[in-house]
Amino acid sequence: MASFNGLGMHLGNLPILSKAESRSISPENPTGEKGKGAMASPDPVKSPARKLGRGWKVSPYIVIEPGEVKVLADIAGAGAIAQIWMTPTGLWRSSILRIYWDDSPTPSVECPVGDFFACGWNRYAQVSSLAVCVNPGSAFNCYWEMPFRKRCRITMTNTAETAMILYYQINYSLTEVTNDAAYFHAQFRRVNPLPYKDVYTILDGVTGRGQFVGLRVPAVFEDRPIPAASKRRRRKTRACRVSGDPRVTPHRAAACFARRVGNAASAVRAMAAKAGAAHSALITQSASPVAEMTTMSDV
Repeated sequence: MASFNGLGMHLGNLPILSKAESRSISPENPTGEKGKGAMASPDPVKSPARKLGRGWKVSPYIVIEPGEVKVLADIAGAGAIAQIWMTPTGLWRSSILRIYWDDSPTPSVECPVGDFFACGWNRYAQVSSLAVCVNPGSAFNCYWEMPFRKRCRITMTNTAETAMILYYQINYSLTEVTNDAAYFHAQFRRVNPLPYKDVYTILDGVTGRGQFVGLRVPAVFEDRPIPAASKRRRRKTRACRVSGDPRVTPHRAAACFARRVGNAASAVRAMAAKAGAAHSALITQSASPVAEMTTMSDV
């Protein structure tokens, strides 16, 4: 029997020991090196914690200038991302999160940071799920387990005209990864405006083995009366889980996170019939570090 590698932790296997080594990356320990947390020195003039000295959490954020690409993590070896926490300022649609697996030049994750954490329109909306949680104060949390075999590199690109501030922490484990563990992929697509009654393609061009595990679709609808024939479609739209204002209607912003492909497809069909704009963040798992997907465009 193969030994437990420490991945896929839950209450049932919590007592089982493994050789996995947990690590954490943050602005104060950008390499995740063991014993190097809280090593930053406070600014002697500007920092409110300037009298505390080293050994305290005095530098929890970074500043990303316009047009700058910041490397958040560069991890060598085999392991898996366990959790990502971020609190970004600025325009979330203009802050592009990219994740690269195993020295691939093509990112497997390429998505605006707000859409990746199920918050479009640059507005906070509480999200409570096993995979993604967004808490008050725009605290983005991701719990997708993301294995890699050689290397993991995570970047944030600021495409806005003003600087952004990013608070973040990336928790991961260094351990053996089984041959049947799939790579994590996420992409962003946008159609603006979406033509009336046009078919909106959610996923296309993906080959090989994998699992479709998530979808998010925010949309803006035209402010005009809905024909009586569309009432059934409207009820389907409302049946989706909507984040934000509980009074959301098809004439206002809507967000749907569907766990099943069938539910997601029916929700998209219902919303796309009247939508003036549509966006989606797609999440898949694949046996290859580079999935054959349409790259992100028109951010």
